Amino acid sequence: MNQTELNKNKQLPSKKERHKLFGSVDPGPRTKPEQKEKMVDLQNSKKDFLFNIDMVGISNVKHPIQIPSQLVPQIQTTIGTFSFGSSIAQGSKGTNMSRFTEQLDKYHREGFAIDIETLKAFTKELAGRLKQEDAEVEVSFPWFFERKGPYSDLAGMNHADATIKVLYDQNTGYDVTVELTGKITTLCPCSKEISEYSAHNQRGNVSMSVKLTEDFDEQQTDWKAALLEAAESNASARIHPVLKRPDEKMVTEQAYENPRFVEDIVRLVAADLYEYSFVEAFEVSCRNEESIHLHDAVATLSYDKKQEKTPK
Repeated sequence: MNQTELNKNKQLPSKKERHKLFGSVDPGPRTKPEQKEKMVDLQNSKKDFLFNIDMVGISNVKHPIQIPSQLVPQIQTTIGTFSFGSSIAQGSKGTNMSRFTEQLDKYHREGFAIDIETLKAFTKELAGRLKQEDAEVEVSFPWFFERKGPYSDLAGMNHADATIKVLYDQNTGYDVTVELTGKITTLCPCSKEISEYSAHNQRGNVSMSVKLTEDFDEQQTDWKAALLEAAESNASARIHPVLKRPDEKMVTEQAYENPRFVEDIVRLVAADLYEYSFVEAFEVSCRNEESIHLHDAVATLSYDKKQEKTPK
């Protein structure tokens, strides 16, 4: 008798008996209440719990979201990674964790488009649901945009990593920060200067964190597109998903004509962000994945317009 025939003739115990074989036991006696109103609510205990807590909540919550964009595709569905939180006073033991995801599901069922005004409303409502004076929401997501070859006009999809952080405080209002990390091409000025021909280039990662002004209008300005342009327009060349030979010739020649150190990138990007009227403060960093070194080259620059001295 072969193995197939043996398997056909095997007599298995019932599924319940199989579960017992692997450690399952019968349920024990049920003595605690099953109705919510009769259950002990430890999280809402009121005592002196020694310290205030700056923030408590949940993180790494993945959820489908819709992203509006001024670049093609103008409406896109992607995956958002959320964090939610609020402060807890010394007299309260904890927060109601389920209310964070309840709030997320409510907005999802109403059509959750991730824009700043919607997230402001979400955060204020969350504070009320939690019965706290403040709340914060952070969502990170890949944002896709169409990019065409400079000569062939053949299109493909690029993407950048975006984040929105909204803090709401009953006393001080909103604090909104947006972040974008995009990829660029940089060509080494030193290599170009010292070499008889050619120059090494590499992929650069430009990260920008921007505090938005209170009057920022997302209907007029897509912050994602604006930050992307600040990074790409100051690079040696842009990254393309589709390049035919004439495209590649144009891109490599453009990179050779526009050499950039990481120091150059952060200063040039900072200059563009400084000129954006909707930017109150910013931090820019660039990390080059060096092509002829084992290390990366990095640079960071931060600036706060509110700290500027007013002329007398």
